[in-house]
Amino acid sequence: MPKNNQPAREKNIDAIVSFFESGIETHAKRLGIELEHTLLHADGRAVSYSEPHGTAWLLERLRDAGYAEETRDAEGDLLGVAMRGGAGAPGTPGAEAPSVAFAQAVTIEPAAQVELSAGPFVELTDAARCFEDFEAQLDRALSPTDVRVLTLGYHPTSRAADLELIPKRRYELMNRYLGGISPFGVCMMRGSASTQVSIDYTSVEDCLRKLRLAFALVPLLALLCDNAPAFEGAPRTHELVRTAIWKYCDPDRCGVVPGAMQPGFTLRDYAEYVLDAPAILAPDAQAEEGWREDARTFGEIYAEQPMQRADVEHALSMFFTDVRLKTYIEIRPADAMPVPYVIAYAALIKGLFYGEGSLDALDALFAGASEADVAAAKESLMARGYEGEAYGSPVGEVMDDVMGIARAGLCENDRKWLAPLEKLAQARTTLARRVESGGHATSTPKHGEQ
Repeated sequence: MPKNNQPAREKNIDAIVSFFESGIETHAKRLGIELEHTLLHADGRAVSYSEPHGTAWLLERLRDAGYAEETRDAEGDLLGVAMRGGAGAPGTPGAEAPSVAFAQAVTIEPAAQVELSAGPFVELTDAARCFEDFEAQLDRALSPTDVRVLTLGYHPTSRAADLELIPKRRYELMNRYLGGISPFGVCMMRGSASTQVSIDYTSVEDCLRKLRLAFALVPLLALLCDNAPAFEGAPRTHELVRTAIWKYCDPDRCGVVPGAMQPGFTLRDYAEYVLDAPAILAPDAQAEEGWREDARTFGEIYAEQPMQRADVEHALSMFFTDVRLKTYIEIRPADAMPVPYVIAYAALIKGLFYGEGSLDALDALFAGASEADVAAAKESLMARGYEGEAYGSPVGEVMDDVMGIARAGLCENDRKWLAPLEKLAQARTTLARRVESGGHATSTPKHGEQ
């Protein structure tokens, strides 16, 4: 349907822009953190949702240990648990922890990856404690079983198509749609696991500036946090496995938001991008679980009907760009990693985007960088890792600049958290390369293991 045949289009652009603007926080400098975990039996078999000691069972254990808020589907399947701030560490009887202002939600991804979303955090100490407590809770819950918890960027033993989807209609429809474009859509949904950090913006200008800089940083962040030594049950054939997955998954909704690297880019441009992409899913009260597959664009679906806030939230959730805008900026290229590296990554993002002078330094470092430059950097780093180039320079030199900007942007107490990633960058190596060279797998040990 041509854009001029969408009577509600201007109202829908306004609705999306207003949604973005509602995220403006004048003085906030908070971090939201998400970490996805892969569960594996000791013999290498994937752990499914419904099997004994599967993810449904694990969610029940977490619920009983303090994550008391449940999310269930219409059939009663348990799909998530959550807890609010103010209590002791989950699973720690009698804990006398100070009251905190962050929430924790445990959800499951399409192939039963377990995700903890927590925050918003102001202090990295709080973030470290939260994620360490959660890993300990997983350890306690799984100690009677043979299940291990892995924090890797891609499933180490299975092909994505062989991993069972959880009982959620939304994921079934997405899997069918994306799988019809390329096998990488299935890889994204079922095989991958990530670390994501979200940041605040203080104005429209600040939002657009941070978006542009975050997109420029994506190839470097992907390399720094590269933790996927295997792909489809075999050793990988190149570095940055998840970067390649996103490249081929669905060009309508991945990579860089078109135009976002240009100085004249606006929130209205972002809204038009959202409206002009195929929806994949549309709400339908008559359909199973309230969703139907729909290849029309959001602009066509809402051609004559102004979007409500829930409609905007759903539309934005159907985009998997390297950096995604909601009422915060979600930075998405990092692989799942062990908690010390997750907190180091959060420290890096804090120093880059909240440090005094950091944004100016990043503006200078990435002056003139284009979408094509981002793509070229990704290609070079996928092929050559730390031997590659980014933005016309050896990537190691650019990485040193980025780490230096982050250090300068952090207070003395926060700089210590950077150490795990700093050591990798200084050694010009990654967690994945360490595994390839015979190092230890990056997993959370079972109870009693060292």
